[in-house]
Amino acid sequence: MTTSKTRIFVAGHRGMVGSAIARRLAAEPHVELVVRASSELDLTDQAAVRAFFADERIDQVYLAAARVGGIRANDTYPAEFIYRNLMIEANVIHAAWEAGVERLLALGSSCIYPKFAPQPIVEDSLLTGELEPTNEPYAIAKIAAIKLCESYNRQYGVDYRSVMPTNLYGPGDNFHPLDSHVIPALIRRFHEAKLSGAASTVLWGSGQARREFLHVDDLAEACVIAMNVPRERYYSVATERCSHLNVGYGDDVTVRELAELIASVVGFEGRIEQDLSKPDGTPRKLMSSARMMSLGWQPKIDLKSGLASTYAWFLESQQQQVAA
Repeated sequence: MTTSKTRIFVAGHRGMVGSAIARRLAAEPHVELVVRASSELDLTDQAAVRAFFADERIDQVYLAAARVGGIRANDTYPAEFIYRNLMIEANVIHAAWEAGVERLLALGSSCIYPKFAPQPIVEDSLLTGELEPTNEPYAIAKIAAIKLCESYNRQYGVDYRSVMPTNLYGPGDNFHPLDSHVIPALIRRFHEAKLSGAASTVLWGSGQARREFLHVDDLAEACVIAMNVPRERYYSVATERCSHLNVGYGDDVTVRELAELIASVVGFEGRIEQDLSKPDGTPRKLMSSARMMSLGWQPKIDLKSGLASTYAWFLESQQQQVAA
């Protein structure tokens, strides 16, 4: 007797988060992965997304597709960040419902919370204060995704869930010198400074802002658990108003401490100078992941070893680019 496989669409499978989820799911014998490159399926095109779901028999959706970037990118392209993310979320969630998909997991971000939310941040802090101005458009789009899931659950009886990861890093990250997040930006900056023999390099802001970091493979494991835990157990820790769950490492470091750790991993021995003209962003973002952990998940990859493997992946990708 053969058992039919669960057809799972990973939206955004070429990004850091989506590729980690796809790697994790590929290890499951009962899963049949369904993926589309952006050149094959534009998720901002409503008609194309509806046609895709109408043609494919999708059982589950991991919504990891997004327009993402660091402080500079968020501040430079606010219209693109809010438009593209709103369109992707609305199109995928609505088309999934139309096609009868009963289980969906939307990926968000810790920037949904107020700038001065009490630490560690709990899920109930959502919509209790002003957002960090530099990434407000992106945050609003991610809040909209949570509310889309909650609204479709309430009106149509589906089971659409959300997880809010802390700051992520790992293989597949964006190492653009200007538009990337802090870890890949610093890995590239220190690597290039080491190669050039520079005596010093620059760290934006005061370095005193505190950040929590989670390896993307730990997030992928959390996503699979959050998607598949029985409904009654999931909603024993989540609520109708706060159906999302935080996913974080549980500890944070200052940006200066992070920079010194990355410099050590990369082998850069020069000075790290602070550029106080650049913004720090939110003073601190440490999340409480107690609800997610109560479902049986724990992070396994510590920051130092995670940074080392990420730097190794960066070096390998650089070599591949040169060879190509």
